[in-house]
Amino acid sequence: MSKPAVAAAQNTTNTKQTGQSSRQGVVGVLDIGSSKTACFIARSGDVTRGSIRVAGVGHQSSKGLRGGSIVDLDATEMAVRQAIEQAERMAGTSINAVTLNYCGPSLRAQTMRGMAAINGREITDRDVKRVLKTALASWQDDERVVIHAIPQRYSVDDNIDVRDPRGMFATRLGVELCIVSADRSPLRNLALIVDRCRLDLRSIVATPYAAGLSALVDDEIHLGATVIDMGAGATSFAVFCDGALAHLGVVPYGGQHVTNDIARGLSTPMAAAERIKTMYGTVLDGPDDDFEMIDCPGMCDDPGIRTDQAPRAVLTSVIRPRLEEIFEMVRAQMEKGGVYRDAGERVVLVGGASQLDGVRELSGRILNKQVRLGRPLRLTGLGDAVNGAGFSATAGTLHHVIAGPREAIFGAPNLSGGTRRNGSAHPSHPVGQLWSWLRDNF
Repeated sequence: MSKPAVAAAQNTTNTKQTGQSSRQGVVGVLDIGSSKTACFIARSGDVTRGSIRVAGVGHQSSKGLRGGSIVDLDATEMAVRQAIEQAERMAGTSINAVTLNYCGPSLRAQTMRGMAAINGREITDRDVKRVLKTALASWQDDERVVIHAIPQRYSVDDNIDVRDPRGMFATRLGVELCIVSADRSPLRNLALIVDRCRLDLRSIVATPYAAGLSALVDDEIHLGATVIDMGAGATSFAVFCDGALAHLGVVPYGGQHVTNDIARGLSTPMAAAERIKTMYGTVLDGPDDDFEMIDCPGMCDDPGIRTDQAPRAVLTSVIRPRLEEIFEMVRAQMEKGGVYRDAGERVVLVGGASQLDGVRELSGRILNKQVRLGRPLRLTGLGDAVNGAGFSATAGTLHHVIAGPREAIFGAPNLSGGTRRNGSAHPSHPVGQLWSWLRDNF
């Protein structure tokens, strides 16, 4: 079968070794965000009652990024090195590979379906392999990289919600796969940073998916819930339903855009705008907002220039429209993806920008759902400084590597692309990777 090659998963020759090392040895995960760079280290065998013990943590202010994209490789590399070295010192060990999480505007989820005839006999591992291959073979976009291929459900004849069809008798077997993909270029830049730090890239995890694995409880994942990760450079969301990822998306606005709005609206420097947002930021109106004054330093450091003041009501009027826009865009994407009703009645907010006063109430009104603030769950060994909503995606990436659900493909993407001359499935194509995954897991 001749298909265009797609850079979708790990090199076939090291798939088995990568999967084994992530579950037996030291695991490192890296979050290169617009505001911070964080590294968590854990030992994959150090899991007690479903909780993972974190051995080392490092985090630094991000440098060399703008709007979530790398604009200065050297500055970004320095921040990454510092975060990793800090985590290694705390853990008392070194790492030679990391798993990255990624949140970019090109992140996209699609559902692929496959069907195979069984002819009334018992379903075997080979039949599961065949139906997954059929679903993956429909992917033909060689400009994008597949980073997740998650089986959502199998169908056995008229039973359309089967978790494991092996051993059942049927005339036909079907599968629905949630395939998460992204543009190749930004992933290659992230991989370059990892390579310059002399580390191997183990795999890449979508940020909203990781945040959901960390912040959602089991009942929310099964009954239906949406996690919204409000980062500095972007806001991403993931919808979980029936125990699996159903959809995800990215809105290209985040906490940094709120800071920019404050700096422009109050004519104050960025550093002062960030401080004002942290100390006084809210989207709720108060009875004394017109009389409570906030100091707004001028753009110039000349001590002769008097510091201006603005009512807190003005600050609220600057912050609220941007956050309303973000949540309205999230709702629009959910409705366009056809998952607004499947998302259930629960929303969990994570990310640094979610900690602004009144965000929970505002999001509940716009999304018309029950909203709670989330944080990393099922982790021990985290200090108070790194146990908040801003580190949920980093913690979730650690969950994904050590105890996450199996996927049809896994490992480091082959970001170089390429097609075999004979037209057979290239090792970087999801179909080529499916054979290795099934060989190692069935």
